Amino acid sequence: MRAVFGIDVSKASSEVAIVINGEKVHGYSITNDVIGFSRLLEDLKTVHNPEIVFEATGVYSRRLQAFLEDNDYAYTRLNPLAAKKQLDSLRVRKTDKIDAEKLAQSQFVLNRKPTYIQEEVYQELRDLSRFYQNLTEDIVRTKNRLHKVLQVTFPEIETLLSAPTGEQYWNLVMSFPSKDYVLALNASELENSVRLSTSKRISDKRVSNLTENLQDLAKQSYCAVKKTSPIIEEVRYDAEELLRLSNRRQAVLDDMVALAQPLPEYDILLSIPGIAETTATSTIGELGDIRRFQSANQINAFIGIDLRHYESGNFLAKEHITKRGNPYARKILFKCIHNMASASHTNPCHIAEFYAKRKRQSQATSTKPHTIAAMHRLIRTIHYLITHNKQYDYHSTQSQ
Repeated sequence: MRAVFGIDVSKASSEVAIVINGEKVHGYSITNDVIGFSRLLEDLKTVHNPEIVFEATGVYSRRLQAFLEDNDYAYTRLNPLAAKKQLDSLRVRKTDKIDAEKLAQSQFVLNRKPTYIQEEVYQELRDLSRFYQNLTEDIVRTKNRLHKVLQVTFPEIETLLSAPTGEQYWNLVMSFPSKDYVLALNASELENSVRLSTSKRISDKRVSNLTENLQDLAKQSYCAVKKTSPIIEEVRYDAEELLRLSNRRQAVLDDMVALAQPLPEYDILLSIPGIAETTATSTIGELGDIRRFQSANQINAFIGIDLRHYESGNFLAKEHITKRGNPYARKILFKCIHNMASASHTNPCHIAEFYAKRKRQSQATSTKPHTIAAMHRLIRTIHYLITHNKQYDYHSTQSQ
């Protein structure tokens, strides 16, 4: 007897269809909580080696997945696009109940393999990676807000340091949101504020230069609002928020590094020129256990850089990447290629050389096609090194 449980997962509830030897014997709705999962567990225990099929629905299916893993049940988690393609031909009408039944019935035809269950550390790294990306997005938005309000109060302060970012800059903005706060202090008081603006050691000469520059900028600035304006408080709030977000993001990165360091692929990724700890931990978090991919092409499809090919008669469309995979991993690896190209002057890498060669040969003004091609080569390299447990060696790439 072969029993298949098809489960269509929604936000708060799920539809369950039980199909035995191709015939539906039962169907019901459960809530996605302890009560609902307890009822599902009772039915699972009544059959030997049940097959469980459900569609990944982002955060909504995470609880069902955790329940099945906690109770040692294998399951098949379908990519939403794959599920749509597999079930479209079978659907006459679409409802949650019908979807659950079709998921179960199609299992008898397709015989899908159980989903590879990764170690818990990979899921934790992925959650931390998403947290890190969200904090980065918050920092970018808050930087834009701070820049906007500073144009009203004290835009010149953005030129005080080499870049308008970082702990020292944000502390200075909090202390001096407009020129009035600079001009109200004497040189000694200003030097003390500059010295306290950073937790790093700073020389007296550097403090003196920053103080003089700050005074000069304040003298030439024209503030569009009064000292009592709410915009002054908004400047301080944005600077304080940036400092808080930056510290929180660093704490998340430290947690990611602590989790990733014991994994063998961490040192392997760091051995590739242009990949530092942030990129290495984020790559592991988004790609997970790379050993579960049988080829580099599967990783290409997973992150959405596989090519879309369309040909009909004499017409051949220009190929484009599908962009159907993990956008976070695609973004990380995209930036990684440019980091490798920048680092290639001191740390040679065959991937950076390939990128530069394709860029010289192409007539296209955009660097995107060259970057995508280099990403594919990087993925092939990562997959080979990790599956063979080898570190990157530039000289061995030249002998091949």
